[in-house]
Amino acid sequence: MSQRLPMFPLGTVLFPGLVLPLHIFEERYRELVRHLVALPEGTPREFGVVAIRKGWEVRPAAGPPGTPVPGPVTLHEVGCTAEIRQVTELPDGRFDIVTVGRRRFRIAGVDEQAASYLTADVEWLPEPAGQEAVADLLAPRVLALFRRYLTLIRTDSAEITEQLPDDPTVLSHLVAATAALTVTDRQSLLAAPDTASRLRAELRLLNREAALLRQVRAVPVPLPEIAVPASPN
Repeated sequence: MSQRLPMFPLGTVLFPGLVLPLHIFEERYRELVRHLVALPEGTPREFGVVAIRKGWEVRPAAGPPGTPVPGPVTLHEVGCTAEIRQVTELPDGRFDIVTVGRRRFRIAGVDEQAASYLTADVEWLPEPAGQEAVADLLAPRVLALFRRYLTLIRTDSAEITEQLPDDPTVLSHLVAATAALTVTDRQSLLAAPDTASRLRAELRLLNREAALLRQVRAVPVPLPEIAVPASPN
């Protein structure tokens, strides 16, 4: 059974349990935040974050006559909900919000007419049972490889690796969000059918990235701070 969900297309991939701060300045997304904040107490204040396959996050300003009009945004099929944990409204009506990834979904259909922002019917993608034993075997291998990978990209890796989770699913999401991967790689990991499949893919990707880093002995672009799983509350 599908459920209708507000959509927030972004040029990034959100994973369950990871923090995503956002600065909301477009009017259509201000409306989305106002709608969620006005929901009854106890109702989940969440919207769908889905990576853009083609197009722009922000509507470009209108150009002079004759300027080509950009085509519609094309979205990836699998996304993750972002639950609002903190809202700060600025004097000019913009918002700074802090969200946490909650649950994965697959888009069944997009509606561009129901609101000023996109909405979509989504089907939830729960973590399937049956692969726990395999995931438990893979997690220590991914954790060890991720620790070595961090030593190649950070000078304070020893302090960070002490905080890494042992839970296979949490670890798989943290690695996917933190490693210097392309949006395509991250999207593939988000869409993986289960934790074991995600961990297998991460073994391959981490080996690839570590080999590249050892070869060039430098990180080609500045890396963001390591992603940190959100606290339960």
